[in-house]
Amino acid sequence: MTDAARRPIRTAVIGFGTSGRVFHAPFLDADPAYSLDVIVTGDPSRRAAAEARHPSAATVATIDDLWAAADRIDLVVVGSPSGTHAGLARAALDAGLDVVVDKPFAVTADEGRGLIEQADRLGRVLTVFQNRRWDGDFLTVRRLVEAGELGEVHRFESRFEWWKPKPPASWKTEATPAEGGGILYDLGTHLIDQAVRLFGPVADRTAEIERRRPGAAADDDVFVALRHESGVRSHLWMNAVAPVFGPRFHVLGSRAGYTSWGLDGQEPALIAGALPTDPGFGETPEARWGVVGVDGASRRVPTERGHYGEFYRILAAAIREGAPVPVDPADAVDVLELIEQAHAAASVTA
Repeated sequence: MTDAARRPIRTAVIGFGTSGRVFHAPFLDADPAYSLDVIVTGDPSRRAAAEARHPSAATVATIDDLWAAADRIDLVVVGSPSGTHAGLARAALDAGLDVVVDKPFAVTADEGRGLIEQADRLGRVLTVFQNRRWDGDFLTVRRLVEAGELGEVHRFESRFEWWKPKPPASWKTEATPAEGGGILYDLGTHLIDQAVRLFGPVADRTAEIERRRPGAAADDDVFVALRHESGVRSHLWMNAVAPVFGPRFHVLGSRAGYTSWGLDGQEPALIAGALPTDPGFGETPEARWGVVGVDGASRRVPTERGHYGEFYRILAAAIREGAPVPVDPADAVDVLELIEQAHAAASVTA
């Protein structure tokens, strides 16, 4: 075994907002296959937080500082604002590094295809952090569908909804769709990806894209309807101004249906300070399990344990052994094409 194969995968995280702080750094720290060596953030308060939480990592203020240390890094995680993803990923690949890009992979499908071509040409590993593939409730739906417990599924409903009529100031509230802003790029990448993973390629789509909050730079209330080549209809809602919430999943099949409420608990647990290594992390309390069956004869079914860390476990095998990446970036390009089509159709009908 070579020295490179023995040592941890030396990793840099670009950005220490929600993405870097909540979704990446804790899992890199928890997995012995990795070392968290560099965190890039120009924000003084975030830099102080990074130094306090990850004292063994060097915290630098600029991307140039990172590239100057590229010979001491193996992997870069791009967790910066959406509009910068493609450019930073290109630069990391050119620096000879493997790359994880947070969703959305890029702003356009063409940008995404360019990154895939570049990674293939340079022989680098490239993947996209679609962590919601490892939500416990989604894993439960997938298990039920694949086991045939619902029969032939004909309708799939999926929602991310919350009530934020006055969001805090951030790049997410200021970015336009051309910069990867809006709830369709933010949450739609997850919901569309999950639907396609379950039911296959999309034959047709329609969308309703709205800006509800005064002065909103991009969409905050979106509905997408997909008709899959398999015949399944997926109805997807993403809404930042929903005063009451619908079910997270509502799946109807020829034998039974499945309904669950509330979001996977990994994100709020991480925000509250939990660690991936904590006992019970990713587990859903029985009171929040979904129900399966027919009306009047349904039963609760255990929610699968959520495990965002699985992404990095699979990625380590891809980097060290040439195994498949956890998320094929071509999947992300397919999702971007659907998002672009939805925005284009909305601009025509508006």
